[in-house]
Amino acid sequence: MSKGQTKANKKIDKKHESHHAHPDHSKELIKLKRAKGQIEGVMGMIEENRYCPDILIQIRAAKSALQSVEHSILKTHLEHCVHDVLHTQNNEEASTKIHELIEMIGRHI
Repeated sequence: MSKGQTKANKKIDKKHESHHAHPDHSKELIKLKRAKGQIEGVMGMIEENRYCPDILIQIRAAKSALQSVEHSILKTHLEHCVHDVLHTQNNEEASTKIHELIEMIGRHI
């Protein structure tokens, strides 16, 4: 990771800093490794000039794996991060979480 990426990641972390521990998403690594393998498979299929529908099936599988990870992380975020903030009665932090959720949902509609 380059210095620029490290600084950018630190800025993101600071922006979303809160007073609770972030949940562990390491179990998602298995799904992400599967998606990575599927994407590498798509690349290989393209290099081999494989049949278009076969490539599309593999792309759909990779997208599905990523969507599964996205759903799981969002579910965990709602059940832990958002839930915890709403129960602290810290209105400023709760408002920030609500606005984050509105932005996330807006990007997916």
